[in-house]
Amino acid sequence: MQHWAILSAIALIGLCLAQPAKTEVPGSPDILVLGDSQLSFGAGKAFVALFDRLKGHCGLSQKTSVGVIGVRSSTLQSWTSQGKTAKSAICSIDRKWKVNAGVYGSLSQGKNPFVQIGQGDQFKFCTPERSPLQAVFHQGYYRPRLLIMFLMGNATERWAGSADAALQDVRSFLADLPKGQPCIFMTSAPPYGEKNVRLRQRAQNHIAAAFAKTGGQCRFVPGFTPETVRENLGNAANFRRKASGRVKDPYHPTEAAARKFLALQRDALCQALSAELAPHSAKITSP
Repeated sequence: MQHWAILSAIALIGLCLAQPAKTEVPGSPDILVLGDSQLSFGAGKAFVALFDRLKGHCGLSQKTSVGVIGVRSSTLQSWTSQGKTAKSAICSIDRKWKVNAGVYGSLSQGKNPFVQIGQGDQFKFCTPERSPLQAVFHQGYYRPRLLIMFLMGNATERWAGSADAALQDVRSFLADLPKGQPCIFMTSAPPYGEKNVRLRQRAQNHIAAAFAKTGGQCRFVPGFTPETVRENLGNAANFRRKASGRVKDPYHPTEAAARKFLALQRDALCQALSAELAPHSAKITSP
């Protein structure tokens, strides 16, 4: 019996040694921010700058790193779907620009922040057997202490038109998160036009209710507040303009406007960060 026990132990050790080690991606940050094109058009750099200023506060250590990935036209469904069509915003090559994402912070590619998701060692999110969000966490590929989702854009009509659709998207999102993963979901900044602001406000109401209904794994922070709407609504200086001065892109605030937006959101984000990180303080890099 003792002989067989020794042989079994040796076999088990050999099996463990044969298993590939879980490799964390280079640049994997303590705080990972995922979202849509608002991140690529200015908010990505603004997030990195904000978290740099918050180090030592709000549950962050002086060594907390942040990485940001903003993917063109992506929605919550894009991140949580295994279907090729639904996740094409994340995994298909942009025909015009050839790349589809902007990355910042610990994931920065140097002077050119633009990359194609699915290509390169840091962005292997596109496999047939799992959603992009599942791929982010698969076998410890990314191991953030905190995930922040920052988006709404292309999901606006879906969420504004149906509270049930918003609830379905939140449930799919939470199902793809590792159990116990600290998380903040924040709707993106208000656009320029009044009609779009009203539509997105209704969408935010539905997605906020969905998070409230599904429990506490992911804390919701509204991007649309009276202050942020007042800052962007009809304010051409916060958006890219033509030579004539007319707004040519009413959906993506400039980097300067994104910094103003996050400054207005600083207290709400700080509260959310403290609440999400406090129970998990052992996971945060000590100063």
